[in-house]
Amino acid sequence: MVDYLRLSLTDRCNLNCVYCTPLEKAGFLKHDELLRHEELARAAAAFVRAGVTKIRLTGGEPLLKRNIVGLVHLLRAIPGLKELALTTNGLLLGPLAPELRAAGLDRVNISLDTLRRKTFQEITGSDGLARVWEGINASLAAGFSEVKLNAVLMKGVNSGEAPDFARLTGERPLTVRFIEFYPANARAARLKGALFTTAETKRSIEDALGPLEELPAARSDGPARVYKLPGAKGKIGFISGRSSYFCGACNRVRMDCTGRVYPCLFSPATHSLKDLLRAGAPDEALADYIRKIFLVKSNYKKDSSTAGHIEMSSLGG
Repeated sequence: MVDYLRLSLTDRCNLNCVYCTPLEKAGFLKHDELLRHEELARAAAAFVRAGVTKIRLTGGEPLLKRNIVGLVHLLRAIPGLKELALTTNGLLLGPLAPELRAAGLDRVNISLDTLRRKTFQEITGSDGLARVWEGINASLAAGFSEVKLNAVLMKGVNSGEAPDFARLTGERPLTVRFIEFYPANARAARLKGALFTTAETKRSIEDALGPLEELPAARSDGPARVYKLPGAKGKIGFISGRSSYFCGACNRVRMDCTGRVYPCLFSPATHSLKDLLRAGAPDEALADYIRKIFLVKSNYKKDSSTAGHIEMSSLGG
C-alpha cells in the first residue's frame, strides 16, 4: 500500500556533491514551470485523500524554496496527514529550525557524509560543515520528534569515518543512517569501486566500538535496519539499496517540483498532475488520478538500466 509521498519543492541546490550533481546540467527550471505553493498544497491534499499519510519535503535543497515556513503551515493543515518531514543538506537550517518546528514540521533528516572539513569541501564543493552543525544543533534544540543524519560512505573518500559517525549517537539523540552509494548519473559513475556496503560499514563500527544491538523495526525506520550501541542515546541505521534490494516493501511515490509523479525510481514512466491542477480539476478527480498511479506502481520491476532516465539531484532520492 502506498502511504508515503516524497515531494520535491525545487530543482535548485546550494551544494555540488560529487555523487549527485550531473557533469552537465542544462540549467534550472523557470519559475512558471514550478508548482506554486497553493498547487503543491492541493496536490499534497489529493495524495492524502488517495491514502498517503506521510509526506517528506525534498529538493534539490528544499530550504531554498521561497517562504518554506508558510508552505509547511499549508501542508500541516491537510486533514488526514499524520507526518510531515523534510530532508535537507543543513546549510540553511540553523535559523529556520525553530520556525519549521512551530509551523508543524515533525521530523528532519540532514544529509552529512563527513565530519571532516576538508573532506566536506571535496565532496560538496563548499566550506559549509560548520553551518551544517549549526543546523543539527538547532534541530535538536527545536524539539523535532526525530533528527536523522544521512551519510553516504564511499571507499577511498570517507569510508573510514563510520565509527566516528556511530560515536555521535552516544551522547546525542540522533539517528545516524548509512546509505549505500548509488551512481545516479555519469559523474557519480566515475567513482568506480566506491561502494562501501552495509556489511563493511557495520563491521568497521563493531571492530572499533563493539557489537551493535539490533532494535525492533518501527514505521519511521522505512527500509533501514536499526541498531544501537549499548547505552547510547541515539540509533544507527543501515539502508542497503545496492546489496539488498527492498522493492517488495516499497510504500512510496515521488512528485517533482513540476508535478511529475514517479511511481518507481527504476522506471522512466511518469504521470503529471500539473495540467489537472492548472485546469482547476476537482479534488476528487485529482485523487482518482493518483489512485490509478498507485495501482500501476506494483507492475514496475527493478531494472538498473532505466535508472539513468531520472535526475536524482532534482528529485531528492
